[in-house]
Amino acid sequence: RKDEVWLDSPTKGLVIDTRVWHEMHEFSEDCILLVLASAHYSEADYIRDYDKFLEVVNG
Repeated sequence: RKDEVWLDSPTKGLVIDTRVWHEMHEFSEDCILLVLASAHYSEADYIRDYDKFLEVVNG
């Protein structure tokens, strides 16, 4: 299933759980993106290909 979420107000926020594919785009010039995480960022932890993501998630 795919959903689109438009954060078009400063009063909106979104929590994205683990194992959820997400794409972020069309930021306004005054947008602020805040990411809170439980571990340091490592590029190796991320899957950039949707088909590969489905393979991993679906086993």
